[in-house]
Amino acid sequence: MKQLTSIVALILCSTWALYAQGTSKLVDPLLTQPLQNPSVVADELSHFMLQHVPPLVLPSNSQQWDKEAARIRTRELSILYHGWPQQWIDAAPKFERVGVIERPGYRIIKLRFEVVPGFYSAALLYEPAQLSGKAPAILNVNGHGPGGKAVEHKQKRCINQARRGIIALNIEWFGFGELGAEGNSHNNLRLLDLAGVNGLGLFYLEMRRGLDYLYNDADVDRSRIGVTGLSGGGWQTIMLSSLDTRVGPAVPVAGFSSMTTGIEHPNYTGGDPEQNASDIRQGVDYAQLAAMRAPRPTLMIYNDMDDCCFRAGVVKQGVYTDIKPFFNLYGKSGELQWYENQNPGTHNYQIDSREASYQFWNSAFHLNASTKEDADTDAEVRSYADLVVGLPDNNLTILGLAQSFAKSIKHEVPPNPGKAWIQSQRDRLREVARYTPVSVTHAWLINSTHENKVESHAYRFEFSNGLSATGVLFQSVAAHENEAVVIPTTILMSDLGMASTVDDVANDVSRGQRVLVLDPLFFGENLPGPNARSVAAYAQMLTGIGQRPLGLEAAQITAIVRWLGENLDHGSATPQFGASYAIKSVPLAHVVTTGPRSETVALTAAALEPELFATLESRKSISTFGDIFEHPAAYSDSPEMMSLDLYHDFDINTLTSTASHVAIDLSATAPPRMFWH
Repeated sequence: MKQLTSIVALILCSTWALYAQGTSKLVDPLLTQPLQNPSVVADELSHFMLQHVPPLVLPSNSQQWDKEAARIRTRELSILYHGWPQQWIDAAPKFERVGVIERPGYRIIKLRFEVVPGFYSAALLYEPAQLSGKAPAILNVNGHGPGGKAVEHKQKRCINQARRGIIALNIEWFGFGELGAEGNSHNNLRLLDLAGVNGLGLFYLEMRRGLDYLYNDADVDRSRIGVTGLSGGGWQTIMLSSLDTRVGPAVPVAGFSSMTTGIEHPNYTGGDPEQNASDIRQGVDYAQLAAMRAPRPTLMIYNDMDDCCFRAGVVKQGVYTDIKPFFNLYGKSGELQWYENQNPGTHNYQIDSREASYQFWNSAFHLNASTKEDADTDAEVRSYADLVVGLPDNNLTILGLAQSFAKSIKHEVPPNPGKAWIQSQRDRLREVARYTPVSVTHAWLINSTHENKVESHAYRFEFSNGLSATGVLFQSVAAHENEAVVIPTTILMSDLGMASTVDDVANDVSRGQRVLVLDPLFFGENLPGPNARSVAAYAQMLTGIGQRPLGLEAAQITAIVRWLGENLDHGSATPQFGASYAIKSVPLAHVVTTGPRSETVALTAAALEPELFATLESRKSISTFGDIFEHPAAYSDSPEMMSLDLYHDFDINTLTSTASHVAIDLSATAPPRMFWH
């Protein structure tokens, strides 16, 4: 009898396996069919973000603008310093003199300085050979380019500034030159966010240290301190010179654009995490920062045919034309100047633009020096090796600093978490994820099939906030033909997108389950462009305006769970599966995720609205966000997991406890170094 039972079981198992295998062949093309176009996703995100562009409002007088500028300055500094130890913010500059290179008409002093404890940077101070009285000074900041502080065009302008009686400080920048270690990739800024400190704060502290040094230099005239830089250096210039009133004149070169321009041209500002740091553009734009320069002398240099970003004709309206009226409030219209480089016209700070800057500094600093670059400048350029300052062997990196913050974070769940604890966790999670519920306004039926008693409906879900997701809904008609049943609903999500779920769909459908395979925003084909850079651009711009990919994605999941219950389960106009049987009732959603991204989004949704979920099973999951610091992923691969304060305030265990009454299985964890596909 036992042998007969075993044979029957084997036959049934084999029959089911064959059925599931046949279903897989049926399901596969339905999960690879195109449902969404990247240009549509990009367009939706652009329109969504345009609604958050802060208006540039011209006040009636300069006193009103002074007051508003002070308010913006205080707000922006509080955002970028979020989470940073106050003693680090207030620390006096710590510079160490390492060596001197004597040159005709100037000298180069090598300096090493502390950004934060354990993290040092390098700088070169170009001093005039002869100093009489207090001299003007310029902080020269780096852009994105090989060579760091030794890059040719930066050396040349520092040399010529010094020979014109200006003290020029040339500081290194994260990711370049002597700070070129892999751990100093700018994308690691998001790991600082995850640990609870706004990554922008580190970038700002480094450039501010240079300003601190000049301001405290006994030879510097504090009333004549300027800043200039190209590209990322142009961005640093507008940030520092707008937020720190110790800066007088400034020359940002091809470094920023207005938010509207950035949304219309995401390749301009979307790729750099520091330019779209968390919340830095929420209610404030770079247009406002540019206006805060009034009435201090400002020269905007942009390139006519920029082959990188910030092409002059595209950005001019938002960074110059719209800003001019703010200078007019002070009767200082001429203090805002525009220079359009045409030779070579590409992304550069070459001799044409440098000589335009020399003329500007002459006027701003009341000098009477030549505006032409010295004839022997080319010969004065030093090699990279000549200009090495030397940093400690154990110098921290951005990654190392983030890891040190992460190691100090501990998350414990009370033995018996009560309602008050759960509610406080839920309230804080809603704030961290910037979660705002949405609804499905239209389920656009793209395709429908009925083959071998398996029905499928492919949808493009449109939400009330103007964004969208895609999904394919499967049901085996044969499983419940001619009988009233309760049909389980399973939602499948995978970090690798719909196409990777074929076997899971086939198995679930073969068991008689109803299955929705879902790709929310930034998953599968719901990407705003063809590559990682485009994904990072839009995700970072969203973060900059105060949104979070995590909250947007979690809201899409909860909206679709409601749609499943309200439409498919209660007989509305959306398709009804199996017309020959009646659906009694459907239990709450069962969610199965594969990978840490989908795990995080689904777990966040369940923690925020547990009443919508019955079970959550996560495969290839992680047990703690702390793993991310040891095995970092590219930001474009995991934008929702790099939310400011997420690991500082939550971990997998606290999210699980907050999702009260949801049966959660996180046992199928991934092996080390296999968290990311």
